[in-house]
Amino acid sequence: MLVDSHCHLGADQFDADVGQVLERAWAAGVAHVVVIGESPEAASRALAFADRDPRLSATAGLHPHEASRWTPELEAWLAGALADPRVVAAGEMGLDYHYDHAPRARQREVLESQLQLAAAAGKPAVIHARDADDDVAAALRNHPRVVAVLHSFSSGPGLLRQALDAGHYISFSGMVTFRNWSQDDAIRAVPPDRLLVETDAPYLAPVPFRGKRNEPAFVRQTAERVAAVRREPAEALIAGTGANARAVFGPRIGA
Repeated sequence: MLVDSHCHLGADQFDADVGQVLERAWAAGVAHVVVIGESPEAASRALAFADRDPRLSATAGLHPHEASRWTPELEAWLAGALADPRVVAAGEMGLDYHYDHAPRARQREVLESQLQLAAAAGKPAVIHARDADDDVAAALRNHPRVVAVLHSFSSGPGLLRQALDAGHYISFSGMVTFRNWSQDDAIRAVPPDRLLVETDAPYLAPVPFRGKRNEPAFVRQTAERVAAVRREPAEALIAGTGANARAVFGPRIGA
């Protein structure tokens, strides 16, 4: 079961041909796509996709770039969204100290609030971590009831080890195919029952599509690269990561 565990299908880049994009995904053997709702608007689009096809699920949360938008009203919206069975995870949430589109203290406050909501809802949390390993690790330690997915992993070994010790999941994107990728040790370090693959489409298209719009069909290239690094048959890795997606996101995956 090939699962794209993180895709921004509601992005503007897909407006003109999303139906064709999905047909290519199904033809490539993709069984399920988790559509990320990193804002109220994106979550609304993700839910619309989930309504149209059972092979699509939604998440709901607030990206750290938009942390300055957080209000009591938005917090109430997210609490309600996480009660929806079509929403399989909270997020994308996290910390981004590379771009700093929102003040760091505000990012930390909003991440803590969203993790608290995820815990209350019994939903996993999709985590964005960029140049903020120590603070992401600290936030996850503060919410031990939350299972996290560290998406498009490119962080350091410290965060990787703490996440794995706490039972979280690690998802790799098309970055693993890039010439400047230097973290094959991280790919090998993830236990087989904690490993996921994703596109992060429309971003981070894998080789040989680098520089083009990414799409869910291309998750196979990422899976094949991860399998090669781990010296595993590609189909075995695809089956394992699909089972892991179902374990973390719930029975809607592959239903």
